[in-house]
Amino acid sequence: MTATPTTSTTSAMPAAGHPTVRQLHWLVRLHRPAVLVWGLFVLVTAAALVWLGGPLTDAAATALKTESCFKDCSYDPDAPDRYRAVHSYTMYAVLAAPLLVAAWAGGSLTSRELESGTARLAWTQGVSPARWLTVRLALPALLVATGTGLLAWLHRRAWTAGANRVSSGELWYYFRDFYANGVVPVALALAGLAAGALAGLLLHRSLAALTAAVVAVGALWAAVHTTLPYLWPTITQITSLQEGAAVVGISTGKGVLTADGDRRTTHCRTILDGCDRLLGDLGAVHYFNDYHPASHYWPLQLVASGILLVVTALCVLATFRLLRHHTGRVPGKAERS
Repeated sequence: MTATPTTSTTSAMPAAGHPTVRQLHWLVRLHRPAVLVWGLFVLVTAAALVWLGGPLTDAAATALKTESCFKDCSYDPDAPDRYRAVHSYTMYAVLAAPLLVAAWAGGSLTSRELESGTARLAWTQGVSPARWLTVRLALPALLVATGTGLLAWLHRRAWTAGANRVSSGELWYYFRDFYANGVVPVALALAGLAAGALAGLLLHRSLAALTAAVVAVGALWAAVHTTLPYLWPTITQITSLQEGAAVVGISTGKGVLTADGDRRTTHCRTILDGCDRLLGDLGAVHYFNDYHPASHYWPLQLVASGILLVVTALCVLATFRLLRHHTGRVPGKAERS
């Protein structure tokens, strides 16, 4: 009498004895629309970036080198404008990826199953809360890191291909290209994933967790942007008052030096009316500029990304501790038997 239900129940579970495999299967089925949307987003953006860094760059460069014509042109006169448009769209797509990840993680990753009660049902069927959360973080983290990393790499490839051939008006230290060309979006997307999982566990409501995760990632990005110039030692350039200060990089401070070596903050230049008198009153003898040259790009990127990964690890740790606090000791399969 009791053997028949046991046999049928066992056959109904395709991965009996492997709760992690069952959880992965359930996770993919539950979030299949999100996986498809993310895959489509990555594929479309990647294709646009490949086009941008190859044929579109060649067409735009050819158009810019050729004299203007009005009809029967041997080149595409609209290619430079098209290049700038695609460059902007793809750049914003790369920058938007962390916010999209945070919105999905907050609105769906943990909050949906907690809100519906599915999570607690899984915890009473041989899946521990820790394993449940691990599966929900590990697979999405792999997809997020791979997809965002691919887009950032393709963006840098496209930007490098057009840097000296097509004038897009963007320099390496302009904050949009600065971030889209590096690894900061990858680390920020992982932070968004962890923040979304934590928000879902805290709030148990999809919309509230989605909002909290997006706000958290926005605040984290603002904090990184504000502190990034100070994460690596700067180089100080000293020039004469006649030369002025012409530095291509990220400046953290500029002004004038007196004969005693004291620094005075001023944006006045000798080419401006009234500056000679002001600089004389300050006792200025040189200009100084503390800045980051192009060679500091990767140190700044890596240090900022390292900080973001530490924040991500702290969010993950907080999520596991909060889950343990909420669930206590949920009896496992062995204990129930």
